[in-house]
Amino acid sequence: MSVSGRGTRKNGKNRGRKRFGLVAVLATILVLVIVAGWYLLAGRVPEPAPPTPPGPTPPAAQPADCPDVQVISVPGTWESNVGDDPHNPTANPASLMLNVTRPLQERFSPQRADVYTVPYVAQFSNPVALPPDGQESYNNSRAAGTAATIDLIERRHAECPLTTYLLTGFSQGAVIAGDVAARIGAGDGPVSPDLVLGVGVIADGRRDPAAAPTIGPPVAGVGAELSLAGLKLPGITMTGVRPGGFGALADRAVQICAPSDGICDAPAEALKVGNWLSSASRLTEYYNNPIHAMYNTFVVDGNGTTATEWIANWAADKIDEAPAPAHE
Repeated sequence: MSVSGRGTRKNGKNRGRKRFGLVAVLATILVLVIVAGWYLLAGRVPEPAPPTPPGPTPPAAQPADCPDVQVISVPGTWESNVGDDPHNPTANPASLMLNVTRPLQERFSPQRADVYTVPYVAQFSNPVALPPDGQESYNNSRAAGTAATIDLIERRHAECPLTTYLLTGFSQGAVIAGDVAARIGAGDGPVSPDLVLGVGVIADGRRDPAAAPTIGPPVAGVGAELSLAGLKLPGITMTGVRPGGFGALADRAVQICAPSDGICDAPAEALKVGNWLSSASRLTEYYNNPIHAMYNTFVVDGNGTTATEWIANWAADKIDEAPAPAHE
């Protein structure tokens, strides 16, 4: 074989390697662009809004059509939509929170307690579904629900400065209600903490045992967002503990969580290397476990009271004890 023949073959191999390297670089860039776009489209958890400046001195009376108490219920994932009727929600007839709101509507007049179910997207897209499942991301859904809840409180407070509030929610709705309550308790919410009668959350993904009492059987774990704190997938940000818990509302907040419900009873610090083995051992509890959908039958005391009955009774007691502002 001639030297020129060997040189030609060698040059061909070099050109092949260069083409392969160029293709690899371009493919890597394309993947990075796709992932970056994926994250941008899926959304991030928004930063808290700046504190609301103090309002004027409350008047002695408020308009005649203002309720004494504003009850705010935030449904869980797939239990609401943006066009739902907040006073007669029908987006999901099996919505867990209907077992709280309907008894309150039957017991109290709208003048005493206006029961409002926050309409929001209430979805949780699977970030690795191929093809995409068409759902809104958890981050975007949660942000929309939080904005809708705060907007309601701001509008109601502007019209009815003496109305007091009661917040409750389930699952994703519990995260939203809890986040809004935490902001109010920290002094940077849409109303003063002294206007909030109570906060009751069921299966809160940010459940912190130190933040408020847990009603029912002992629960060893924490909310999934605490368990997986710092984990970020497209559209899913595990935000960890609420700094300061419920703040000034800690003495008026209650939590309900069923043992082995992975949303609110996940192993603490599951991503910590030393906890991998113990965390993995709990995965069998969550496999094919329907407990997250069974709070309407989950008993929390010796009288046979279910989770939803307990929250409804607790809310009714708060409304009974609430002040009755004068009306103009």
